Amino acid sequence: MNTKIFIATHKEANFPNIEGYIPIQVGAALHDNLGYLSDDKGNNISKKNLNYCELTGLYYIWKNEKCDVVGLTHYRRYFFKSVLGTKLKDVLSINKINSVLDKYDVIMPKKDCFKVTIKEQYKKIHNTEDLDKCGEIIKKKYPKYYDSYVKVMNSKSMYCYNMFIMKKEYFDKYMEWLFSILFELEKNIDISGYDKYNQRIFGFLSERLFNVWLDKENLKIKEYPVYNIEESKVKQIKGILKNFIKRIGG
Repeated sequence: MNTKIFIATHKEANFPNIEGYIPIQVGAALHDNLGYLSDDKGNNISKKNLNYCELTGLYYIWKNEKCDVVGLTHYRRYFFKSVLGTKLKDVLSINKINSVLDKYDVIMPKKDCFKVTIKEQYKKIHNTEDLDKCGEIIKKKYPKYYDSYVKVMNSKSMYCYNMFIMKKEYFDKYMEWLFSILFELEKNIDISGYDKYNQRIFGFLSERLFNVWLDKENLKIKEYPVYNIEESKVKQIKGILKNFIKRIGG
């Protein structure tokens, strides 16, 4: 099985010394080349990186890479075997990934939990009208997904980070669905007045939309912990405990 796990990065970093893990420079068209695989070759949207974040890397992978299994991690966030090991040497191996995907369709991070709904959480820091417009586009273009959109918006947990590992056939289907929605939205909103943070709108929206797609597709999901390797062990453990308390309603 040809498995490729791409590591989205915008700077030089230490990466897992594991065959099958491939750093990809996102937004390469806007910056000096780092010497990694870059998202500004072939069919690409690299110049949109300030608004699309790691999605420019995903678009490149979708249009230009061939494999049986595809995944995306970040230069500082990876899937780990357990909560006990959070060093680069402890990330999921390709053999482990392939064996898991013999039984499951997709590998995802453990869900993050919130005290408010996904829509309310988005409204706190972003323009909720953009999220509503995504719902309108889904209702028009993909009406069978609209119930899942409503369900996810009213839930209090979701998969974050735009991280995953899945069979390429599912990835291709998801990319077609996602970018058709985001490109339609892009044509119908004006973000010129947004601050620098909120101009990353399509990256933020895609995190929520991924959950909608997963809910409707009803794929068999295996969750693994994700850790930020730049955080201390103490901070990682605090994060685990905080999310656990949210899960049990504390």
